[in-house]
Amino acid sequence: MIAFLLALMIDSQAGGPAARPPKPPPAAASPKPVAQAPAPAPAPAGPALASPWRSLETGLDLGEFSSTLAAGGDGLIHVLRIDPGRWRLRLLNASAQEDGKPRTARAWAKQEGLAAAINASMYQSDFRTSVSLMRAPGHVNNPRLSKDKAVLAFDPDDPSLPPVQIIDRECQTLETLGARYGSLVQSIRMVSCAGRNVWSPQERAWSTAAIGVDRQGRVLFIHARAPYTTHNFIEALLALPVDLKNAMYAEGGHEAQMFVNAGGRQFEYLGGADDGSDDGLAGLAWPIPNVIGIVPIGASR
Repeated sequence: MIAFLLALMIDSQAGGPAARPPKPPPAAASPKPVAQAPAPAPAPAGPALASPWRSLETGLDLGEFSSTLAAGGDGLIHVLRIDPGRWRLRLLNASAQEDGKPRTARAWAKQEGLAAAINASMYQSDFRTSVSLMRAPGHVNNPRLSKDKAVLAFDPDDPSLPPVQIIDRECQTLETLGARYGSLVQSIRMVSCAGRNVWSPQERAWSTAAIGVDRQGRVLFIHARAPYTTHNFIEALLALPVDLKNAMYAEGGHEAQMFVNAGGRQFEYLGGADDGSDDGLAGLAWPIPNVIGIVPIGASR
């Protein structure tokens, strides 16, 4: 078991989360390591610059990007771009399950019929409770509002509201705006209202899962197995052609994962060793208690 040290370097006004708890063991249900999904094949070369995006289904695109800012590994960053006009976000919690058990992103997707799933946020030592505010319609995982400035909001009570947004508490009022949304997930802000990187440089690097919103209101599920310091990861995201508006941290280390099952293809992206090497655990999916998944609008669940 590899200890995970999250040395958070946040802008001076933000409050840090609770200390990272020890990790649960990888999913015992899989006797063999889960193979890393193959990267999407590049588009054929042509006179025009090839798009980094692969269309999986209507309103669902998977992009693969690279950056020289990684501390090791392949430097790849995978982004699932989601049109909230066609896909609905769902917050799923182990605390709302009869057995109370965490699951891998793949297992959550299989159980709930999700087209994709990613870590919702970091969690406490009970392996169930988020470190900050987390609520869904009919279930509250954590009622406590921390000092963290980013709150992912979806399930609005009025169709005139954006279906999904990341509320930035520095420039928006959560007390009034948050009351209009059924699902709220609080975490650590990565990009300010003005589009600036709010994390100070640090030495430690790790795999990262994050959630963002672009300037057209599309949701971005973001994953990098390659180790990045969080400051450099944000710099890399801001440099990518994803039109990023804001983003929040979801998880780091071996637990960081994203699973996609759409367009007849499956992609599973898992966290790895801090230096990007194969430590014997990078092919194993860790059970996680809280995920955000997507289903087509109009789906029964």
